[in-house]
Amino acid sequence: MNDNSSTPAKRAEPQPDPDQDNPDEPAFSWMNASGSGSTRTGRGTSPSDEASDANLSASAQPESRADRKAAEAGVDPAENSGPAGAPRPADAPGPADAPGSAGTPGPASTSAPARHGSQPFNERLPTSALQVRPPQEEVERRNAQRESAANAKPVAPRIMQILLAVFYPVILMVLAVRAVTSPLFLWVEYNRPGFPGDGYGFSTDDRMTYGSYSVDYLSNWAGPRYLGELVNRSGEKLFKDGEVSHMADVKSVILSTFGAGAVLILVSIVAIAYLRRRSNGGVRRGLFAGSIVTLVVILGLGALAVLGWQQFFTDFHHIFFANGTWTFSLDDTLIRLFPGQFWIDAGIVIGALVFLTAVLTLILTWPTRRRRGLANGPDAVPAGIARNGSAEDQ
Repeated sequence: MNDNSSTPAKRAEPQPDPDQDNPDEPAFSWMNASGSGSTRTGRGTSPSDEASDANLSASAQPESRADRKAAEAGVDPAENSGPAGAPRPADAPGPADAPGSAGTPGPASTSAPARHGSQPFNERLPTSALQVRPPQEEVERRNAQRESAANAKPVAPRIMQILLAVFYPVILMVLAVRAVTSPLFLWVEYNRPGFPGDGYGFSTDDRMTYGSYSVDYLSNWAGPRYLGELVNRSGEKLFKDGEVSHMADVKSVILSTFGAGAVLILVSIVAIAYLRRRSNGGVRRGLFAGSIVTLVVILGLGALAVLGWQQFFTDFHHIFFANGTWTFSLDDTLIRLFPGQFWIDAGIVIGALVFLTAVLTLILTWPTRRRRGLANGPDAVPAGIARNGSAEDQ
């Protein structure tokens, strides 16, 4: 249905709802191509309104670069101008920038805002890691730990030196026993002047022949038959069953001793090789301590043997053999081949060899100044180095 009636001449225009959004407000100026001024003009605003709007926009935004800088720095544009009203240079300090002025911090203060174009000042927080320092007691404790760790010597070289010092006397004694249980010592003993002869008919040649079987049995891998089936010139068994059983016990002790000595020698070689690579002078110190231990042990045993040889000999056999298995009569083959003087001489040779070797080692490893790497005097310098610190010409 169409309304064709004519509109009255003086009909009032409909008024917009004040509660509705006004599209001509500044918040909607972005929707107009010509800005808020054109919108107001298009709505029929008066020239006085346009002038007031221009004054407001001019006062809202600084017209010059100096005014903008002053606005960013929080300074009144009027104070930033010169005496004639001319704008003050941007780098010239204003009244608010003068040090010592009322309400204005001095140059040392960092609370003033940074100027436009300069680098911002970032003050470190007092709780930052660069500002916090541990207490003096903690610093001293850490320094003491560093010095202790720097001055601490490695444990492994010390252990190797101790092993070398402990094994050295045992190795020397094992080697001395091996030297005594040899045909060479047997020949020297039977042929030396003053050695007692056999009152039951053994000649020196008989002793050397039968004694060599006994000594060889101690170091070979043969069974008891090696001695049990031996016969003398008359065809009788040379050794009784008790003598063969005792020699088997002696063989077990001797082979165990030689095996332990071989193991200790290998360990000592490893220790020496390690100390030569990791510890300067470690081999010398280990052997020096081992020679001292050896001298103490051998002198102690020698004193016991001299004070009472028979008791010393008996106690020695009680350690390794059961009672009643090592005592024989004077006419038994073992006593005729190895009388008491033989064991005395064997003990003297073992003690002498160990003692002399220990003394020689002590002399060769004595900690002299040169071996310790020390200079000959307080003012001496290492060879090849001049007093001014430069190398001497060779």
